[in-house]
Amino acid sequence: MKGTVTTTGMMNNKPTAMKAPDMSKIKMPTAKKPAPVREVAKPAEQPKQMDLAQKVQNLTDQDKAVLATVLSPSVSNALRKIAPELSPLLDQAGTSEENVIIPVSVVKNFATKRYGGQNDKEAITNFIADLQESVPSMDTEMDQPVPPETEAIDQGLV
Repeated sequence: MKGTVTTTGMMNNKPTAMKAPDMSKIKMPTAKKPAPVREVAKPAEQPKQMDLAQKVQNLTDQDKAVLATVLSPSVSNALRKIAPELSPLLDQAGTSEENVIIPVSVVKNFATKRYGGQNDKEAITNFIADLQESVPSMDTEMDQPVPPETEAIDQGLV
């Protein structure tokens, strides 16, 4: 069986000694000096940014109306902790009742299944109308029809 080939090498033979390559002539790399760090010149003075109170004063009536519809007592309290200078605005805006936040997709799916209609928009309109009829204390402002050209002007589309 001397010299029989196997999958792991020759059987009954000593393995041949491996010779290491001569690496004596290889030069080791030298460390490069780091490039000098340039200092970036800072601008002399940045224009003073508006503080939060000024920004609140610059809100439009439409922006304040939007805030009034979504600011519940818990949201108002959280904002007071973050920015106490907002307290006057938070006292004016908001309701004394907590809000229920529902994703639009959920409303759309429910309205489509329950109210039907030609499309999603009609189903949602029917759903909202039903909600408004069921709560007599809701603002009547939403019930007033708005001509399309006036709505476009209010949204800045024209």
